[in-house]
Amino acid sequence: MSDATLHASAQNPDDFVVQIADQVESFLVAVTEVAKGDEPGSTVPFLLLEVSQLLLAGGRLGAHEDIVPDDRYEPDPGPEPDVDGIRENFARLLDPVDVYSEVFDPYEPRKAPVPGRISDDLADIITDLRHGMVHYRAGRTTEALWWWQFSYFSNWGPMASAVLRALQSVLIHVRLNQPLEELDGLDTDQANIGDEILELEAGRVMAQEIGDPLGIRPAT
Repeated sequence: MSDATLHASAQNPDDFVVQIADQVESFLVAVTEVAKGDEPGSTVPFLLLEVSQLLLAGGRLGAHEDIVPDDRYEPDPGPEPDVDGIRENFARLLDPVDVYSEVFDPYEPRKAPVPGRISDDLADIITDLRHGMVHYRAGRTTEALWWWQFSYFSNWGPMASAVLRALQSVLIHVRLNQPLEELDGLDTDQANIGDEILELEAGRVMAQEIGDPLGIRPAT
């Protein structure tokens, strides 16, 4: 999408909201293309790049002072676009490594890892970002910034950070030719998963076995 389409002509490209909207739109366009699966061997590296860049926008939102919306109540942005197709495509593309484990809050001691799915997280991130983009395109720029900042703290920011760590881990294991533990049988509908259960359920899978389906080659 061109800048002329995304932005009103009166908006200054140096404005904070315009820059954040550019970063959000770039992520949405890129990950939608990756989800099509035209280059399955590049799925993990492309996602690593795009999520990293999105987190730069998140960092800027997080460092910004609290944004206060113009209206007391959020205007209705309309129905949320369906993301099930994107979710399913990513689940297929990432099948060997879609499920991962994550410590939700590093400042809560003795918390057990919880299972997540990269495909689910990406779909939720896209939904949050699209929600703000509806406000932005309707000219409600402060509302858009407020939503992106609020949802960065409450939802898509932690999810993107977790996804980034998972993607980094995949590439590290594969490129360094290290064994990668597969969370065999672990899924997101399980609760209270502790370290001992994770250890029992985890199977040993060599990086080559994970790398081949994803088109990633270990270092020689």
